[in-house]
Amino acid sequence: MALSLRDDRPGGSVDHFLALLQDRLPLWLSILHGLSHRVGRGSVTDNLLPIVRAGIDYYTDVQAVALPAFTSPSVTVRFRQAVRDHGLGPMAEILPLAAYLEGEQRLGRVTAGVDPEGTARLLLAGCFHHAYIEMFVGADAGPSRDAGAQEIVRELRLEPAPA
Repeated sequence: MALSLRDDRPGGSVDHFLALLQDRLPLWLSILHGLSHRVGRGSVTDNLLPIVRAGIDYYTDVQAVALPAFTSPSVTVRFRQAVRDHGLGPMAEILPLAAYLEGEQRLGRVTAGVDPEGTARLLLAGCFHHAYIEMFVGADAGPSRDAGAQEIVRELRLEPAPA
């Protein structure tokens, strides 16, 4: 994934952000795609907890570097185009999560009324929000990353109630 938005200032915030993405995004996406091997195994909650925890870590790392990279509207436009050109938009994260949830739903391990894609968006939004609060207000402003992950998964209420 070689995105190039470099202008005449190599080593600037955009380069730093892209280097971080090139380092972290493949691992994050491989973690998400790894969920496909967990369908029907363990519990849905136990499968999602490490995903949410990894998501909080990923977004904490990426957000801290992203802000300076987007101080220029022209850089933002170039970044958006590069993301589109490489197929790295939000669906790259949403689709593997939604596919996992659909697989579990077919097995009756996720409530029938759950919208897998909408739920994937909410799960990622929870990760992003936790990271955002931690970055701007401080890690002590909310639950720990582990407790936050548990809260996000629990409150999605994905698994059917025991009979």
